[in-house]
Parts: sequence; C-alpha cells; structure tokens
Amino acid sequence: MKIVYAILFFTSIQTNLFAQNLKNIHQNAIVIDTHGDILFNQIKSGIDIGELQAKGNFDLIRAKQGGLDVQFFSIWCDETGGYALANQEIDSLYSLIKRYPNKIQLIKTAIDLEQAVKQKKLAAMIGVEGGHMIENRLDYIDSLANRGMAYLTLTWNNSTSWASSAADETSGKVKPANAGLNAYGKQVVQRLNKLGVMVDLSHVGEKTFYDAMMVTSKPIIVSHSCAYSLNPVPRNLKDDQIKAVGKNGGVVCINFYSGFLDSTFNRKQKAFFAKYDKELKSLSIKYGRSSAIDTLISNHQAEADANRPPISLLIKHINYVVKLIGIDHVGLGADFDGAESFPLGMNSVADYPKITKELLKNGYSETDIKKILGGNVIRLIRENKGS
Repeated sequence: MKIVYAILFFTSIQTNLFAQNLKNIHQNAIVIDTHGDILFNQIKSGIDIGELQAKGNFDLIRAKQGGLDVQFFSIWCDETGGYALANQEIDSLYSLIKRYPNKIQLIKTAIDLEQAVKQKKLAAMIGVEGGHMIENRLDYIDSLANRGMAYLTLTWNNSTSWASSAADETSGKVKPANAGLNAYGKQVVQRLNKLGVMVDLSHVGEKTFYDAMMVTSKPIIVSHSCAYSLNPVPRNLKDDQIKAVGKNGGVVCINFYSGFLDSTFNRKQKAFFAKYDKELKSLSIKYGRSSAIDTLISNHQAEADANRPPISLLIKHINYVVKLIGIDHVGLGADFDGAESFPLGMNSVADYPKITKELLKNGYSETDIKKILGGNVIRLIRENKGS
C-alpha cells in the first residue's frame, strides 16, 4: 500500500510541475493569431466585442483569458465588396480601440507590438483578405497601409484581374495560360515590399504563389493555411510550396478550421447538412446561410461535435511543417469567426493554452514553443517593416 501511495504522490508532483511549467511558458510567450474574421460580423450585427459574447470565437475578455497578445483582424468581404467596405471594417476596429484604450491598441511595427504587450494591452494588427479590395489602384494600397494594413492577401477565393486564386485555378475557372500574376500584379507585390506590408499567400493559386515568390524581395506570410499532404484541399500548401516558404524566410500559419485539418471532415459535414437539409434551408431563409449553419450546429451540438477532429491533428500539421522546413517557419492563424468548426476543445481564443499544452507534450522546448506561438511572426514583421 505504501508503494501505491508513493507512486500516486510522485505522479501528483509530476502533474503539478507540468501544469506550472505550462502556465509559465504560456504567460512568458507572445501569442499571436494571424487571422481572425470578427470585424465583418461586428459591423453586420453591431455587437461589442469589448464585452463577453455568448456566440462567436473572439472578444477582448476571452482574448485575455487565453493569453492572446496579438490579433490580426481580417478585413474581409466577398467579390461584391471593395475599398469602401474595407475602410468601414477598419473604422469599426478604430472605434473598438477608442472605446477600450486600456485594453487594445493598434500597432504597426514589432517595436509597437512589444510595447503594447508590456502594457498588457491586446496588440491589434490589420490583415486585408483579398486583393479585390484595392480595386486595381496602387494608391489604395498606400492608403490602407497608412491605416495599419500589415499584410495583403493577394486573392480571396475570387481571382482579380491581376492574380488567380486557388479556388479558380483548381476549378478551371481560370485557364493555365491566364493564371498567376500579370505585370500589374507584380507591381502590387513590389509596392507592398516597398511599404513594408507583408505579402500573404493564403488563398492564392499555385501559379500566383510561385510568381509572387519570384517577385518579392521580402519574406512572405501564409496567414491561415495547412499542409496539403495531410489533407489535399486546394487551400492547403503542397510540400514544394512549404519548402519555398522556408527558402524565402517566410512563415506558414496553421489554420484551425476542421475542413483544412481533417481529410474526413468535409465528407462528414456534407452528411450532417444533408440529414438536416430542410431545417438548414428554413434557417437560411430566416438568417442567411452563414448564421443558419451556426444555428443548425448549435441545435445539434453533440452530433456536430462528433465530426470535429481532435486537437492532436492541429499539432500534426504544425509538426509536419516544422519537420519539412524547420522551427523558424511556422505560426498560428486560427480563422476564428471565419469558419463553422474547429478541433474539439478549441472553441475560442480563450483556448490558446491548450495548444501550448499539446506542444509541450509533443516534446517542444520552451524556446521552440515561443517561436511557434508568436516569435516567428514578430521576426517576419520586423524583416518586412525594418523595425
């Protein structure tokens, strides 16, 4: 019996030491999420994300709980929107900062970022998701950069007249002869380099990806994508693309969306939607497609949760990129509030400590964990901005 008690006591000590080490590592790290879609939802619904929200994945309360230090706020609209809507979303971020100046601060450089973290404020950065929002005007790039744009995603799912998307290249909507960057697209990349704005290659087609790599003079970011070899969907990066990012000095930020992590998820999700087709159609008429999906999932939460992958699969994508190109080229780009499903346990920005826990369990050192959580992205900002 004494032996049993001794084993239990020793196990308890080990558990406590692990928990304390986990807490210290997470608190001492600068945690950065390179992609969150909350602003489009904020201007549609009028919610105040400075307060705790019952729905969605982000607010300032849960960001603090999760130890999130830096949030890249995505400026997004589909192809029907443009420059004016981009500025409306930026205005909404400015308004949030004005309401909560002691909690959140707009930052443009790595130096500003580190100062905000020291002051225990959430450092807000801006990522414009889709080149269609510059409306073929280089001066709009300048204006958005002046307002805080830290990266421009060259395309969203829709192509522009100067760059082809992954969705359009793989569907055949854009013919191979017309794919990639044209002369104007190359000027866009050069202007971004000159302004210190990171070139984001999530969403772009392979031809656009390699054309941009040939043109850029600075390391790029892939703000929210995963590994194609683990899940072959068009939005993920193939091995040669990942290697090209490593050679360029860039960073691949892993997306948390179940459909990009798990090769079985899309099939299971289609079956789920088919089972509740009538209910989904009714909800779509009432709320619109996106809100209808969220409502349907909440109406059948246990069943929807059964389709979600384990958090270990998210870590598997991180491991894959690390093994392929090294620890200095991977980060986190959750896509919270931009998708309907994430790994079990990853329900909001409050859950970031769970990633630190899994990385620690996978044998990563404290130095390496700090790089993954945010250090690599800080280096990328500094190399693009020069400060």
